[in-house]
Amino acid sequence: MEFKIAELEHEPVEFDLQLKPGAVDFGDEAEQRGDLATSGRAEVIHEHRGPKEIVPDIRLKGRFAGKFQVPCARCIEPVEIPLSAEFDLIFRPIGADAGAPERSITASETEIGYYQKDSLLLEDVLREQVLLSLPVRTLCKPDCKGLCPHCGADRNTQPCSCGEGQNDPRWEALTGLRGRIKS
Repeated sequence: MEFKIAELEHEPVEFDLQLKPGAVDFGDEAEQRGDLATSGRAEVIHEHRGPKEIVPDIRLKGRFAGKFQVPCARCIEPVEIPLSAEFDLIFRPIGADAGAPERSITASETEIGYYQKDSLLLEDVLREQVLLSLPVRTLCKPDCKGLCPHCGADRNTQPCSCGEGQNDPRWEALTGLRGRIKS
C-alpha cells in the first residue's frame, strides 16, 4: 500500500489489511507464516521551518501482528515466533534536512525516517518494524546443543565425536600451567 502526499493532504488514510506471506520481503532474517495483520492511520503533518518553508512529514501510526519463523542461533532449525507491536513513526522527505548545520539531535528525532518521491510504502515500514521486533537471539530450546563445528552434525539429534579429545593448538602453551602454579 502506498501513501502519497498529494492524497494525504486531502484527508488521512485509515488502513486495515491482512498481508499474505510473500507480500513483504523479510530476506533471510525471517519467514512469514500466515497472514500479517496490520491496521492504523497515515496523515500529513506540516512542519513549519520559517515563513515560506513547510515540510510535509508523514505520520504513520498503527500496529501489526503475525507469526514468523526464524532459525535457531545454535542449530539453525526453524523456530516459530509470534510477534505483535505498535508503532508511531514520522517520515520526512529525503533531503529535507540536507544542508542543515551540524547539531546534536534529540531522542525523538532519532525516530524520524525518510521517504522518497512524495510517497511511502507500508510494506517497507512493516519490514523494518518486524525485523526490529525480532529477538536478537532465538533458541529452539534452552539446552540446544547446536551444530558440530567440525562435521556440521546436529548434536541434538545425533551424537558426534569429532570434537572429543581434540585440543586447540593455540592453548598448548598453557597445558602444564596449572601443575606449575601448584608446585
